Amino acid sequence: MSMTDTTTAAAQVVSVKPMVLPAPGRGEDLRVRVSAPATGRDLPVVVLSHGFGWSMDGYGPLADHWAAHGFVVVQPTHLDSRTLALPPDDPRTPLIWRWRVADLTHVLDRLDAVEAAVPGLAGRLDRDRIAVAGHSWGGQTASMLLGARVLDAAGRPGEDLSDRRVRAGVLLATPGSGGADLTPFAAEHFPFMNPDFSGMTTPALVVAGDQDRSALSVRGPDWFADPYRLSPGGKRLLTLFGAEHSLGGIVGHGAAETTDESPARVALIQRLTTAYLRSALDPGDPAWPAACAALAAEPGPLGRIETS
Repeated sequence: MSMTDTTTAAAQVVSVKPMVLPAPGRGEDLRVRVSAPATGRDLPVVVLSHGFGWSMDGYGPLADHWAAHGFVVVQPTHLDSRTLALPPDDPRTPLIWRWRVADLTHVLDRLDAVEAAVPGLAGRLDRDRIAVAGHSWGGQTASMLLGARVLDAAGRPGEDLSDRRVRAGVLLATPGSGGADLTPFAAEHFPFMNPDFSGMTTPALVVAGDQDRSALSVRGPDWFADPYRLSPGGKRLLTLFGAEHSLGGIVGHGAAETTDESPARVALIQRLTTAYLRSALDPGDPAWPAACAALAAEPGPLGRIETS
């Protein structure tokens, strides 16, 4: 286990990794990273699901910022992580999407252990203020806890995996509808990419780039707005101008996957997601409307916000 302290403009952050949660039946214990403010009480929790191939070591621009602004951020390493090198013929591979959802639920089930892993964190979590977040495939993973479901080959919704403990979500560059909207390759190899958002009733902020063109869909960047447009009301959509799939670099500064690196865009995402989480988990907090007003007042805004 390693522990590091980093200082941000807002607060000192303590980050602990790897924390290992026993996970019988998974084939691998669940390894997570926990980042938390060094001070403060009644801290809300965000469980952050990484994109395909990544791990608990990614998404520092988000995890560190959220932790510095009062959130306890838990990042599980899913079975598809390159750090685990799961072979393609592993029997778990066809249902990795389902194991991913179980990872997030397992974290929520073991919050006592999460508290115990970080020195001085015990007794400081607010279990009534829990959110999930995810990028790319991690966005679909997080959406399942918000009420989205996977359609089977006949178009019937699968198991309801929503979690009442989760009060809000942040879905970043999250894949849209399946079926005819998928390329033949995606339809063959990723049949679980067939979500039904009609039951996704938990409030969420959807973040999409207007230049995010996926090789998995026959549609354009508007595909990533589906979690907003195809779900019930109570959602917000942040469309980022000029953003591709990494949304300017949220995976990490200098990451090879980032083809649209933009510190200013990442800073906007940091500000708006933090404000959204604050207000979504505490309706009396004015952070979100204030952030929206500030964006609208900018002479050359980097994005726009829609509300359903």
